[in-house]
Amino acid sequence: MSTTLTVRLDEQTKKKLDLLAKTTSRTKSYLVNNAIKEFIDVNEWQIQEITDTIHEADRPGAKFSGHEEVSSWLNTWGFKNEKDPPKCK
Repeated sequence: MSTTLTVRLDEQTKKKLDLLAKTTSRTKSYLVNNAIKEFIDVNEWQIQEITDTIHEADRPGAKFSGHEEVSSWLNTWGFKNEKDPPKCK
């Protein structure tokens, strides 16, 4: 079962959606529906992970890492200081 939702878009976003629909041979409704589903899935996952981590941190005996330990670990990934973004390998 489906339902209708009205959404306001700025003109540039609407033009991009029109072009994407045309080039992919999909309807705008299909593209928007998939985008919303993906957005919800990612946000549900992120909120659940945050909630689980908070519960884990609240348990007796929870272990935490200090700044130096985290900085050292990040350095192994190419993150050198707070001003340098991580580098993809």
